[in-house]
Amino acid sequence: MEIAWTGAALSDMAGLDKGIARRVKQSVERFAETGVGDVKRLQGIDPPEFRLRVGDYRVRFHKDGETVTVLRVRNRRESDPEVADHLRMRESP
Repeated sequence: MEIAWTGAALSDMAGLDKGIARRVKQSVERFAETGVGDVKRLQGIDPPEFRLRVGDYRVRFHKDGETVTVLRVRNRRESDPEVADHLRMRESP
């Protein structure tokens, strides 16, 4: 599978410690190649999004055919409210 990074995801990666960024990148690459990783589908989001857990960091992505598009890379303390806000926005009229 190919990997595409959004501008927001690249910006998130640039703000990380180099060791953590390397670990996140390796985990995303391993998932894209093998499907192995702590991955969970996020409920109530269409088109489907997933999160890959890498230590205290969460990688939000979606899969489209042969491409994994990384949307965001956030610390778990920052990512959980972001997902909740995303769901609330979709439910608003």
